[in-house]
Amino acid sequence: MNVVAVRTKKQMRDFVRIPKLIFGNHPCYVPPIWLDEAHAYTKKANPMLRNSDFELFLTLDASGAPIGRTIAYIDHSFNRFYHAKIGFFGAFECIDDANAANLLVRAAEDWLAERGMDAIRGPIHPVAENWGFIYEGYDTPPVYMSPWNPEYYHTFFTKTGYEKVKDLLVYEADMSKGYEIPDRYDDFPARFMARYPGITIRRLNMKRIHDDARAIWEISNNSLQDNWGYVPLELPVMEDMLKKLKMVVDPDAVWMVENEGKPVGFCLGFPDINILLKRIKGNLLPFGWARLLLGVKKLRDYRLFGLAVDPEWHKRALDALMYIHLYQNLRPKNIRMEANYILEDNLHIKNALERLGMQKIKTYRIYQKPLATHCDEQPDLT
Repeated sequence: MNVVAVRTKKQMRDFVRIPKLIFGNHPCYVPPIWLDEAHAYTKKANPMLRNSDFELFLTLDASGAPIGRTIAYIDHSFNRFYHAKIGFFGAFECIDDANAANLLVRAAEDWLAERGMDAIRGPIHPVAENWGFIYEGYDTPPVYMSPWNPEYYHTFFTKTGYEKVKDLLVYEADMSKGYEIPDRYDDFPARFMARYPGITIRRLNMKRIHDDARAIWEISNNSLQDNWGYVPLELPVMEDMLKKLKMVVDPDAVWMVENEGKPVGFCLGFPDINILLKRIKGNLLPFGWARLLLGVKKLRDYRLFGLAVDPEWHKRALDALMYIHLYQNLRPKNIRMEANYILEDNLHIKNALERLGMQKIKTYRIYQKPLATHCDEQPDLT
């Protein structure tokens, strides 16, 4: 086996297709949108990578066939914000072979150490925009923009010096199984509006998508800056994310809150198009896009991706108001919804979701490892 840095078009095709080669027959595997994935690992196409230095690595077996991949990258925005020297890895996929994984991981470590990084953290995928390896809840497929992996990935990393740095939790509300908001919240919206008469709540305005994207961007950067691992988003990153969702957005799942016309909170949910991506096998052409557009209105699985409140409105239960509006408008569709990436130590959000009757169903784990100041061995990159 050996490791190569991606340089050719064939190597890039192999890099993109490795997850399908390894897990294509697994019931939890979901293909990406291949049309996007083929060009996503470039600074030009991906705003997440524009402020990063990065390298793509492949592990090849003795015959030259690809059996593993990862991306190593340095997010300069992150390191400036935290005054740190932390490198990252993501897009990790590998067959169940410790030697293959070790070669791949060592290549990423060495690349980052050579560039002065003190530690490596991951997986944080800068293209798929998902965080962590699934640690609990392997038996259900992932919702859109969240990962799935086999259990053996954890062994690869824990045996080579990686330690848990953070767990991210997933909560579920399944209306088909009888989920309802507790009765004590029935009159909450009316009481809230009476107390704060300047507050209005509305759906996402698709005709003013850029204005709402800017509002979501500003609220996110103001309200989430103290969250572990959060880096202030640049506006193009937020616009790119909403662009991905625009084709499948459900206005009933995105709510904007304003106080006397000023945005002060948002709730961002969307249908789980992974269900449709499996059916069309990730191919939008020639007719996959039509099946996607027609099928999205029939979906009953959703993801609550983000909910944030301007700091001036913290501790006033504005988050509960948005969640109740989300619930009331999606209830006729009898949906199942996942709230993803809840920090394990964010007791405010955890307690709020649990008071609203949601149940924890999954855990994702992020690892970190110190890096040596120099490398005694270099991987074979021929």
